[in-house]
Amino acid sequence: MDTIVWQRIEAAIVFVTAIALFAYLDHSLAWWLAMILFFLPDVSFAGYALGPKAGAVVYNVVHVYALGMVLLAVGFAIGSGTLAALGALWMGHAGFDRMLGFGLKSPEGFRITHLGHIG
Repeated sequence: MDTIVWQRIEAAIVFVTAIALFAYLDHSLAWWLAMILFFLPDVSFAGYALGPKAGAVVYNVVHVYALGMVLLAVGFAIGSGTLAALGALWMGHAGFDRMLGFGLKSPEGFRITHLGHIG
């Protein structure tokens, strides 16, 4: 298998693990709010209004696994199940996108990602 396939498999594992962790955590999020929060990182597409380079930076900052991991770790550290759950959702979203082939963006254009071309 090539590297892209492995990265998409890894992303699927991150997605499933993050959602399982979210389900396990003691949080106060309603299911409908969790769904909205899961897709919230996609608002970062608005960064493309500033051009492809700025758009790629905004999108990539929001879609790295590390952002979800930091929220998850801080949530655990301060004993906030809700913050930890938000981190799990955020990390799960990044995994979900990559699993589907929507990778981190290139400054050359939205459809060029670290996983190849979209579409």
